[in-house]
Amino acid sequence: MVNRVVVGAHYGLLDWLAQRITGALIALYLVVLGGGWLLATRPLTFETWQGLFAQGWMRVATLLFAVSVAWHAWIGLRDILMDYVKPAGLRLGLQVLVLLTVAAYLGWAVQILWR
Repeated sequence: MVNRVVVGAHYGLLDWLAQRITGALIALYLVVLGGGWLLATRPLTFETWQGLFAQGWMRVATLLFAVSVAWHAWIGLRDILMDYVKPAGLRLGLQVLVLLTVAAYLGWAVQILWR
């Protein structure tokens, strides 16, 4: 019989579920924007894009998309680092670098959307 030691980091089901939900939100956004709006709107000009993103619901949808991408990326990269980078100090440094980069990109997206 194998004794399983629980170490306090309860990754697993919640992260797996978060990956699936954020992946579905990303896909839904891309299908709606790409499949619905881009194919139906001709010609694509700056004014058309500006009109689309002037609407509040599109800004909120795009923010939800950006948060989903950031969360999805963080979970995926964190898991890769936990699996393949064995020295704890290096792993922690890389995780902090990834987290700061993802947060900076998310902040940049918010700035673009609500400038």
